[in-house]
Amino acid sequence: MPPSTGPALTPRRASQLRLLLVLTAALLLVGLSAPMLTIEQFLFIQSSFSVLSGTWQLLLQGQYLLFLLIAGFSIVLPTLKLLVLYRLTGAAIEHDSRLPRYLKLMHDYGRWSMLDVFVVAVLVVTVKLGAIAQVQIHYGLYAFCAAILLTLFITARISRLQPDND
Repeated sequence: MPPSTGPALTPRRASQLRLLLVLTAALLLVGLSAPMLTIEQFLFIQSSFSVLSGTWQLLLQGQYLLFLLIAGFSIVLPTLKLLVLYRLTGAAIEHDSRLPRYLKLMHDYGRWSMLDVFVVAVLVVTVKLGAIAQVQIHYGLYAFCAAILLTLFITARISRLQPDND
């Protein structure tokens, strides 16, 4: 169980965190579907991609392991984490007895949080770059990073909910 430093979450604070979670989910959706990068080669060949289009291309190209890694760590796990965080804020409001179990789940998952950043790097590397290429960064990358940072912030706030019952 993560160490906790604060009292139980108040209903008002939980409602604020739920609104922040909705914003985070919207940013994640934009970050996954909007263009992240445009790679320009030889001044006339351009390729733009998002996380979703990049993972789809990996699947179509038969890169199944990379597809599973990127889809799992950049799409599925962040979405599940947001759902669990949303449930946690509700459990805190309702004083649900399963709250400690949810907190432990979030603490255990937190160890995998930096993989989100790693996965974006892997996605960039998997795009075939020629010797001459320019990369332009688009708002999808910023939205994705903002969603990950907000998720980390919300997780930190929620993990301080209740004292340990060890």
